[in-house]
Amino acid sequence: MDFTLHVWRQPGPADKGRMVTYRAANISPEMSLLEMLDVVNEELVLKGQAPIAFDHDCREGICGSCSLVINGVAHGPDRGATTCQTYMRSFKSGDHIHIEPFRAKAFPVIKDLVVDRSALDRIIQAGGFVSANTGGAPDGNALPIPRHEAETAMDAAQCIGCGACVAACKNASAMLFVGAKVSHLVFLPQGQAERAERVRRMVAQMDKEGFGHCSNTAECEAVCPKQVSVQFIGKMNREFWRAMVKE
Repeated sequence: MDFTLHVWRQPGPADKGRMVTYRAANISPEMSLLEMLDVVNEELVLKGQAPIAFDHDCREGICGSCSLVINGVAHGPDRGATTCQTYMRSFKSGDHIHIEPFRAKAFPVIKDLVVDRSALDRIIQAGGFVSANTGGAPDGNALPIPRHEAETAMDAAQCIGCGACVAACKNASAMLFVGAKVSHLVFLPQGQAERAERVRRMVAQMDKEGFGHCSNTAECEAVCPKQVSVQFIGKMNREFWRAMVKE
């Protein structure tokens, strides 16, 4: 398979970026998009050119660091998949593939396709830890949790913090991410002690980082590699107003 790549190149945060065209030839359809970029980078290095910088780690769809916008879609054309799980068989030989970094004020470009997503880490830090003194680890069945609530908490906890929801939203909103992180502790007994304070701090930090408000288009759910539901945005809003009334 042969492809024409249009890749965003930007030497540094203060530099002006541009799209650069590359040729990817003899690509196996079983390669992931990241493996295809590895092949292109090897050719660039052999030519004495700077390789394309992109972020990755596990390459198993777990960490979410391989965040790229492919043909205008965060993580690419496949539903419920990260960039590293996007395979070249999803495209046709001869296709033009546009590859860009996530675009958001809160995600400044570091180099090429690498962006600084530490704003999401600071939101998590603002939420703090579960500080209830529980002593030793309790038996798994000591705190009975209704099955529906346990499963809902797990659905929210699937969020890997990749930031695709931010990249897909026209307002660069992080509400799906924050909603998932708030919600998964709301449904568990361990999260009750700081329930109100946690949502207030996390929402305040989200606004401080420069993320926009929810656009209500549900594009965030559509591109989420773990298919986290927008219902958690509604849950976060209810938790926030509950906390404000309680305060």
